[in-house]
Amino acid sequence: MVTLTPIILDGHTFIATTVQLPKTTLLTVSNDNGYIMCGALDVGLLNEKLGSRKIIAGRAVGVKTIDQLLDAPLESITFEAENIGIKTGMIGKEALLKMI
Repeated sequence: MVTLTPIILDGHTFIATTVQLPKTTLLTVSNDNGYIMCGALDVGLLNEKLGSRKIIAGRAVGVKTIDQLLDAPLESITFEAENIGIKTGMIGKEALLKMI
């Protein structure tokens, strides 16, 4: 099952996506500029193989819900996320607001 839910942060709308898969759940919160995601995100792939796409993204590990993803510190980020001021350890909500 796939669930899409609008999330409002400081008056800005993001889309939370939850994908229920066998034995795992994928979680993302995104806008038109970038996204944060659960531990399934391969930041190395985005930086190394897809670097020319300049993807703004961050990864939080150990999260099981959208609320946890929003409040978790980012374990890794893409080079492009770093370029706009997102830092490793920044919580998800703060990183999303940098993507405005």
